[in-house]
Amino acid sequence: MKRGEFRARLGGKPLLLDGAMGTVLHSRGAALDGCFDVLNIRQPALVAEIHRSYIDVGADIIETNSFGANRFKLAEHGLEAQVREINQAAVQVARRVIDGSFKPVLLAGSVGPLGVRLAPLGRVSTEAAQAAFAEQIKALVSAELRGVDLLIIETMSNVQEVETAVAAARAIAPDLPIVTTMTFDRDDRTLLGQKADDLAARLAALDVDVIGVNCSGGPAQVLRLISVMRQIAPEMPIAAVPNAGFPEQMARGRVMYPATPAYFADYARAFTEAGACLIGGCCGTNAAHIAAMRQALDVPAPSPIPLPRVQVMERPSQKGAAVSDPPSQLAESLHNGRYVVTVEMSPPKGIASQRLLEGAHMLKEAGANLLNIADSPLARMRMSAWAAAYLVQKEVGLETVLHFPTRGRNLLRVQGDLLAAYALGIRNLFVVMGDPTRIGDFPEAMDSYDIVPTGLIQLIKQQFNAGVDKAGESIDQPTNFVVGCALNLTPVDVAHEMKLLRKKISSGADFALTQPVFDPDAAKAFIARYEETYGEPVLPVIVGIKPLYNSRNAEFLHNEVPGMIIPDALRERMREAEQPQVEGVRIAQEILLAMRGVTHGVYMMPAFNRYDLVADVLDVLR
Repeated sequence: MKRGEFRARLGGKPLLLDGAMGTVLHSRGAALDGCFDVLNIRQPALVAEIHRSYIDVGADIIETNSFGANRFKLAEHGLEAQVREINQAAVQVARRVIDGSFKPVLLAGSVGPLGVRLAPLGRVSTEAAQAAFAEQIKALVSAELRGVDLLIIETMSNVQEVETAVAAARAIAPDLPIVTTMTFDRDDRTLLGQKADDLAARLAALDVDVIGVNCSGGPAQVLRLISVMRQIAPEMPIAAVPNAGFPEQMARGRVMYPATPAYFADYARAFTEAGACLIGGCCGTNAAHIAAMRQALDVPAPSPIPLPRVQVMERPSQKGAAVSDPPSQLAESLHNGRYVVTVEMSPPKGIASQRLLEGAHMLKEAGANLLNIADSPLARMRMSAWAAAYLVQKEVGLETVLHFPTRGRNLLRVQGDLLAAYALGIRNLFVVMGDPTRIGDFPEAMDSYDIVPTGLIQLIKQQFNAGVDKAGESIDQPTNFVVGCALNLTPVDVAHEMKLLRKKISSGADFALTQPVFDPDAAKAFIARYEETYGEPVLPVIVGIKPLYNSRNAEFLHNEVPGMIIPDALRERMREAEQPQVEGVRIAQEILLAMRGVTHGVYMMPAFNRYDLVADVLDVLR
């Protein structure tokens, strides 16, 4: 079907979509944790039966059973090699049912989210995501199968993912109609915190034919959200495809939804009055819901549902907002070329902080002008790092660099912790992925994350420091964080590390803390190669130095710690040393002096909390 023809059909009375596929399959015995899409091959009769039920009650459009049939989601079931086969089977099953009905029903190709996080929030590049969408869409539109009449890119919570899917679709089928719908949580925001008014403007700017809302909470919420979208983008056709309310209970292992067919019939009329031209049902709906909506659309009557009063407020721009807080001492040091001396400290395992504070006082006297506060190093349970950092700054008077891992925090927690740290006077952050929980005290603890380090650096520097959160909402005043990233100056794959560093710099990193350096010549060569390759200076580097404690410690670091390479000559020196700690200090001093001319500071990492050995190393700077 051509886009013009589809738009003409939308100009008449609203078109009726079908209802749910996944929840109906589940109600007929399919496992919730199984792959619904592969049933196109393994149980095509069951899928066909559901398609037929929707056509029989009057659906104008049915969707292929292909919502999760992309390479990433299929990989969860070991089916990533069957993308084409599963999607083509979805089209074939649905086409046979339509042909057998002798009704003018349109076939829409269902394209759901990839189930992975796109950069910068995740590790999947835009190019990889677009390739995955293209792979699925090519199978759905295949001319040899008399492919789908339109595409529905649905249940999206990330507008960037919608833009990527649309780009893939338009490269393949420039004149195929496309419907795009977002899903929202109970607070009328997507999982990434975006609101309907922002999304409506961005979706309307895409090369699509219909925008709208699907899934979400239920008809009442969807009516409210499409009313907002209609106000922002009055020229765009609108789709309203709600769930049958929020899941109500588990009965005999099955998910139940509360909204009745009669309730959906009332809202079908309300959706029409609100300007929707494409109406249907999502999770929890079935043929009875679609039948009731068909009756409501065929027999027009005033809706008993009052339309919401929507007033979209224009938000003040945060661009150019003045920063009310002065720069941190670290920021001034980096700007003025003052050599930074910082030492890593771990928070206490309990609530007693005296030992931490005594060590901090000693390091201050030894010449440290900053202290790095680690967050649950090696996934060991310890006091919150930002509480420890606050105590050090308050009691010792030394500025801290707070280690801020993304692992184990969702996007809500990330932003809340950033605000808490800033409110406590912490201005310097070191953004890292963090250690996996499986190696620590609680291996069964959650190990997921919503954002990767480059994404978090970008969030802090480009949004929090501009006065807004991830959703673009004001946080009252801009923060003034200084953000550091991790760097390995002696990596196995130099090209990969340089590419990753450039990405961190592009995201806004202010400085880098490196892994311990034991080969200064290789480290200096890395810096020179980066600057030669990209034609730009590297960001300020604070070099990691770790005094070796004894020969066994050196062998352990070299053989068991990933990314830690200690040259044979240094390990031999530690083996032959009569006083291993003294030799470890001497080696650390040699490396520190060798690196001083090309770095902006030193980041000391004591072995076994031996802060006295750190102080000995720092004597060389006096």
